Amino acid sequence: MSGNLARVIDLGERSEIDLGAWTAWLKDQLIEDWRPGEWDGEKLLFTGDLESPRTRAWHCIIDSCNAVSRIRHGWCTGCRKTFKTSGLSEVEFKATYRPDPNRVYSHTDTCTVKRDGKRCQREYHTTGLCRRHHTDWIKASRVRVRHKFGGTRNEWIRDVAIPYEAFPPCLILGCPLERTTLEGGLCRIHYRRWRVLHESEDRVPDLEHWLRHETPYLSVRQFSLAALSDLARLEVLYALQQRDQVAPNIDPATVRHALARLVGVENLVTAAPEDLVPDELRQRNIRIMIRDLAWEVAQGYDRFRGIDPTEKVVWDKRATAFLSPARRAGKSTGRAGSVDFSVVTQPWLREALMEWARSTRPESKRFKTHLAACTIASRVLSRQPGGGMDPSAVRFADMTLVVEAMKQLKRADGVTLLGSKSQRDILAGLYTILDFGRSAGLLETLHGTFARHSSHRIVVEESNEDEIGKAVPESVIHQLDTHLDAMGRDFSYSGLEPDAIGAMFQTAYQVLRDTGRRPHEVCGLKRGMLEFIGGDCFLIWNNQKSKRHRRRLPIDKDTKEIIQAWEERRNGLTVPAESAPYLFPAITGLGRHPHLTTNNFSRALRLWVDSIPEIHSEGTARDGSPVPFDRAKIYPYAFRHSYAQRHADAGTPIDVLKELMDHRSADTTARYYKVSLKRKKEAVKAMRLRVVDRHGNPAPMASNKAYEMRSVAVPFGGCTEPSNVKAGGHACPIRFQCAGCGFYRPDPSYLAAIEDQIRDLKADKETALAMDVDEYVIRNIQDQINSFKKIAANMQEQVEALPEQEREEVMESVKLLRKSRAARGRMLPLTVINRNESSA
Repeated sequence: MSGNLARVIDLGERSEIDLGAWTAWLKDQLIEDWRPGEWDGEKLLFTGDLESPRTRAWHCIIDSCNAVSRIRHGWCTGCRKTFKTSGLSEVEFKATYRPDPNRVYSHTDTCTVKRDGKRCQREYHTTGLCRRHHTDWIKASRVRVRHKFGGTRNEWIRDVAIPYEAFPPCLILGCPLERTTLEGGLCRIHYRRWRVLHESEDRVPDLEHWLRHETPYLSVRQFSLAALSDLARLEVLYALQQRDQVAPNIDPATVRHALARLVGVENLVTAAPEDLVPDELRQRNIRIMIRDLAWEVAQGYDRFRGIDPTEKVVWDKRATAFLSPARRAGKSTGRAGSVDFSVVTQPWLREALMEWARSTRPESKRFKTHLAACTIASRVLSRQPGGGMDPSAVRFADMTLVVEAMKQLKRADGVTLLGSKSQRDILAGLYTILDFGRSAGLLETLHGTFARHSSHRIVVEESNEDEIGKAVPESVIHQLDTHLDAMGRDFSYSGLEPDAIGAMFQTAYQVLRDTGRRPHEVCGLKRGMLEFIGGDCFLIWNNQKSKRHRRRLPIDKDTKEIIQAWEERRNGLTVPAESAPYLFPAITGLGRHPHLTTNNFSRALRLWVDSIPEIHSEGTARDGSPVPFDRAKIYPYAFRHSYAQRHADAGTPIDVLKELMDHRSADTTARYYKVSLKRKKEAVKAMRLRVVDRHGNPAPMASNKAYEMRSVAVPFGGCTEPSNVKAGGHACPIRFQCAGCGFYRPDPSYLAAIEDQIRDLKADKETALAMDVDEYVIRNIQDQINSFKKIAANMQEQVEALPEQEREEVMESVKLLRKSRAARGRMLPLTVINRNESSA
């Protein structure tokens, strides 16, 4: 942190700073009517307005409580402690709890004695009374014991006590407490502080200086600049006002703690970073606040000296954040950091890039692409004779080398090549800079051949499913589901209780898993979005990517009940007003989104996944032990691919899956079927080696093609009889008595079908016996039963005899081929499979 701050406030020769001129400049820049009703310039005191959406201080959620909460729609400290020990639900507590009328909210509360419409103006001391009335009551109660006063305390307050006028306020600047001592005119709190200071120092401290720079008594929603030096007061006030123009709000408590760290600093413009943010400071919010104040002061000093931040070779990101629409809309203060244009070593190219950024004000993502393009071009030109310094010397061949370098760009892992579309975007960025430079007259000497040419085109490759996203395997999803109760438990979310936070994230995950919608579409679901037509239930959702709203997705009973259970619980929670229409509320009412953000959902998912002790992949190691699954592959969007892949694997018609995914093009949907085909080929490759004949003896197929040609021939295995294969399995010469046929070729993927056939044959035999049929019919049925039993037993023995790893591979192939065959001619349920059943 100190290193970053040093770069932000690097001011060169500090000894040359004219502090007098700097002070005058600051005074001219201050906003006179800043935060009316909250900022008191004479007292140097900020008191947050509880009704202002731009101040992080609100009324306690309990209506009858007058305390302040730092969380919107949250509890004050006292009410939260009482709630935790009450044993009541949140709804019951809010409806029934009433704070003690004598409860002290702050030292500024006044005495409760009132008569003839006039209330005592002295400070609250105890049991609803000021110190004087409390003493008077004690005396009166003693008289009562002597039978001279027989009334109760409330009767004494009503009939006897007389309101007193307030004492003069404490002399400390901005202190609201009353004077209780004659010495110095201080309140009791500051009198004690002065005595401690007076007794601890060897020499007598300067009372006048102490009075001007001592911090007043402050409530939760207040902060004061009184403790700072005269120049630091101006600097901090200027920084707060500048920050307030783009920051979402002011948190008085955080500012108060940050100011405490700046006490003793003569001024921020010459202070060393370690003086502002010491290494031992661990509170992140305070570090950020001090960093923001120092940054605003540093930028102000640049403006004081007439320095444009965009004229520097190194741009401060926040100083140039006006390039971002979010900055111009006042939604963000920008991210700390810098952009170093010196990585583009050729002055002509660097100046063209910088002028393009100044003139066009690009968004951050677009700016990064163009900077990357110029950096790559600069690196390539630097390796050529002359280093590319002379723009008139670069030629067509140099541009060819630049394009080739862009084709070899790799991802962050340093191994995988960057996608062709990303390569094209970067190359287009370089062309944009060159065209801009030429049109602006900055590259008049640049040789004309160093430009775009048809031979430099980067062809966009057809992406496959591995590139557009990887599906989370069903076996991994099943493992995640067994730990579902732990999701969201340790995630802090506004004023919600841990159980409610967990229920919200668990519901969002299940909806994402079962519906295959995009993460931002799930996070932005509205309340009451279930629609019932006949006996079917549909989810109403908005395709925000394609701007197609109120789409309908059929969902099953389990998903419907999950949503309904959360919505019922959601109705009893207190959430930001902006989140009222949404199923999943926002963490605060001051964010950009009025509902749960994908960023918070991703963080909750990552924390949950990382907390699960073990997650195994579908394969096994050489020694047969489970292989850990790469947890980095579990992210929100991957569950959309899981949904699509689940249906593609099960044979859902492509036109149906296209509608379920709400794809514009069937080509996008078809990619999932390509992956399914690839998996099927791998399964066939493993299974064709396990084919047997009708006696159960090994009869492996020579190729995948041979296996595929026969795999659909008959219900209980493959068939090699030519006329039956030609007819697609519908012209068996012996009427499908496969067990006695020399062309019959079963494999382990048909074991379940063979066992079903054995059971059917046994039932047929019982029926035949009851019908008193001829003996040869009974014998024929029994022979088929015996033959199928022998085939099944031999295949099972062969599979059991395989090494464990190879046996696991065979069983995975069995599962995939059985699913593929089972899906032919039928539609898969439209949302989610039954996770309580085995995938086999």
